Amino acid sequence: MSQGEVLQAGGFTLAQIRRLWEAPELPRVTLDPSCRGAIRAGAETVRRAAAGDAPVYGVNTGFGKLASTRIAREDLALLQLRLLRSHAVGVGPALPARVVRLVLLLKAASLARGYSGVREEVVDGLLALHNRGLVPVVPAQGSVGASGDLAPLAHLGLLLIGEGEAFVGGERMPGAQALAHVGLAPLQLGPKEGLALINGTQVSTALALDALLAADRLFEAAVITGALTLDAARGSDAPFDPRIHALRGQPGQVDCAAAYRALLVGSEIRRSHLEQDDRVQDPYCLRCQPQVMGACLDQMRHAAQVLLREANAVTDNPLVFADGGAMLSGGNFHAEPVALACDGLALAIAEIGAIAERRVAMLVDTVVSRLPPFLTPEPGLNSGFMIVHVTAAALASENKSLAHPASVDSLPTSANQEDHVSMATFAARRLQPMLANTAHIVAIELLAAAQGIEFLRPLESAPALEGVLRLVRSISPAMVADRSLARDIEAVHHLVAAGDVGHATERQIAELQALRIG
Repeated sequence: MSQGEVLQAGGFTLAQIRRLWEAPELPRVTLDPSCRGAIRAGAETVRRAAAGDAPVYGVNTGFGKLASTRIAREDLALLQLRLLRSHAVGVGPALPARVVRLVLLLKAASLARGYSGVREEVVDGLLALHNRGLVPVVPAQGSVGASGDLAPLAHLGLLLIGEGEAFVGGERMPGAQALAHVGLAPLQLGPKEGLALINGTQVSTALALDALLAADRLFEAAVITGALTLDAARGSDAPFDPRIHALRGQPGQVDCAAAYRALLVGSEIRRSHLEQDDRVQDPYCLRCQPQVMGACLDQMRHAAQVLLREANAVTDNPLVFADGGAMLSGGNFHAEPVALACDGLALAIAEIGAIAERRVAMLVDTVVSRLPPFLTPEPGLNSGFMIVHVTAAALASENKSLAHPASVDSLPTSANQEDHVSMATFAARRLQPMLANTAHIVAIELLAAAQGIEFLRPLESAPALEGVLRLVRSISPAMVADRSLARDIEAVHHLVAAGDVGHATERQIAELQALRIG
């Protein structure tokens, strides 16, 4: 287990979330002791409410449309137990372990703020599951993103009470067996604790953060690859002049233009055609990279702000205010902010892929790129990158369908009590297939750009880009005659997804680092 992290309720930063997400070994996470007073105060408020006669939603009443049904005092613990069991009805493949671990931490942090009324044992139990390496089996489908991620969070909560299933070291086993395997005892739920466990946006938010951090790596690789394509096509860097972008003032555009300028510093290829280049303007896929990628970057930065707020939020219902003893029903479980942020991310991911596909199309078109047709030295006998571009086009088209906003679709549930929902969980979950599609498109572009540079040798590209070329050539040799590039594409895709493309630049480029989210 790696070095530990301290969980401060309401104090997540994107840097900490990134460390937890990227950690090669499972980090031990402990709760900041300063949180415990608020947890105790909230739990005491619930205890008093449970002992009283006034109806309190979720404490001594039914749920949803059954909120008017009173529950006998002797059945309050059974009410919470049956709530978890009845709501654990998810379907589909299990969520990835990295996402479920983040859900555990987000849920623990939310409960630790003290406004959910659970005991310390619940927060400590969630952290114990994480720290002992238990990963609850959480089916991916079944949440509409209000009233919280009910079904997936119910599956997660079942493990706390010794039910459900968990992965232990990759092995799937019943919940009771999994707890025993790591020396944990099942938790006995108190009043409101089952409701607090399942009510909230933590699954949607974890899925969205997982996609955001992956998109961050993808974006960096796409900017670097776009710069390499510009050099392969002997394009102009004049459109990246800072004076142009200052006049518009869009921050993402300004930052991206600076990154492209920095990446292209020292290119022999660029110097070789400064005097004799007869093209007045490059195609949009080259010339407008700062405008397109900058707009995507602004969308990602906005999503990061929304998701960080949500990671630190209390999204339970009802909320417990120990100062004064109030328990207020509201709608913080509605994940509309997450849904809209994810829809914006989807558009950005699709656009990153769309303009990359256009650059591949430009490279294989000899009229535009002035490189050999389809990037092969013997066109006709060889098809070169002809069908590689078709693959990129297929993926870009698929992303257009996946980019349709999920948040505009709402189906009423719970006998029309919950009559408008966010669909945030799917909005977030569909981002990973889009990221995979776009990462493959960028990988194809990287291979095509590297092939284009081969025809310009012995001239060299910029030092930073030559480092990327060496990385590509270490796993994919130049294509002299036709061969299947399927394995090459997959290998380069892994470089893109893992963030290795950015690491391959020969020096740390401050302008490129400035594009990172958080």
